[in-house]
Amino acid sequence: MGTDSSRRGPAVPAGADHCDAADGRSLCPVLAAVGVIGTEWRLAIVHRLLEGPQRFSEILKSNSRLNAKTLSATLKFLESQGVVQRTVVSTRPFSVVYSLTEMGLGLAPAARELRAWGERWLLPRANATARSAARRTPAIQGELPRIVVPETNPPTH
Repeated sequence: MGTDSSRRGPAVPAGADHCDAADGRSLCPVLAAVGVIGTEWRLAIVHRLLEGPQRFSEILKSNSRLNAKTLSATLKFLESQGVVQRTVVSTRPFSVVYSLTEMGLGLAPAARELRAWGERWLLPRANATARSAARRTPAIQGELPRIVVPETNPPTH
């Protein structure tokens, strides 16, 4: 019969997992990475910049749900973390181009794997839900009929 430790999976060598530090001062690489790219827009922007340097307006137009305020804040954050670099092109009028740093380019395998995972597991579910919803007839179509309730006690004269 297996023990509890045999059901947990392979043993991790002592000191190999920094996420279980009791003192809380060790860096957990997984949590640190999620802290940098852990929002919807951060990783989406990194994924977009994997195609090459982009101007602000090009990134903004790449997704209709993205707004300028969110894009600006996200680019500033990614720049402060060393993932994105901002380059001012000295032309008239000047333009700003965003690109990935070496650190940002290091996210390419993770970003591609997340995309592949989403295509494999999430798109089929979304498509199935959309097909199911299209087959169902809505319970109420159009305007509700006006219901007139007759009085129960007719007035006497």
